[in-house]
Amino acid sequence: MLYDAHGTELASGVNRREELQDPTAHAEIEAIRAAVQVHGDGWRLTGCELVVTLEPCAMCAGALQAARIGSVVFGAFEPKTGACGSLVDVLRAPGALYIPEVRAGILEGDCQALLRNFFNTLR
Repeated sequence: MLYDAHGTELASGVNRREELQDPTAHAEIEAIRAAVQVHGDGWRLTGCELVVTLEPCAMCAGALQAARIGSVVFGAFEPKTGACGSLVDVLRAPGALYIPEVRAGILEGDCQALLRNFFNTLR
């Protein structure tokens, strides 16, 4: 879910990689694409907050920086591909052009359960 600076929902996204056969169709990317269509400042999502169940990967973290998203909140850590501190930290890398606030591990157990159910239905 992507919220504007006032807490109003701008857009949401779900992982559609398998459905679309598109490796970039992660939930974060889908939400960003939808949000820029309704946000008043074009592609700049400054002051907006992204809330996701799983720690963003490097591709999504790069997109969050490019969109100038103000903060990222995620529940479950992803040790294999997480790019907000687990495997690498794209968002807070030295020399990063834009560094959003990151809040991690929020409702971690609940998010892990949701993810388990989601991936079990894909298999």
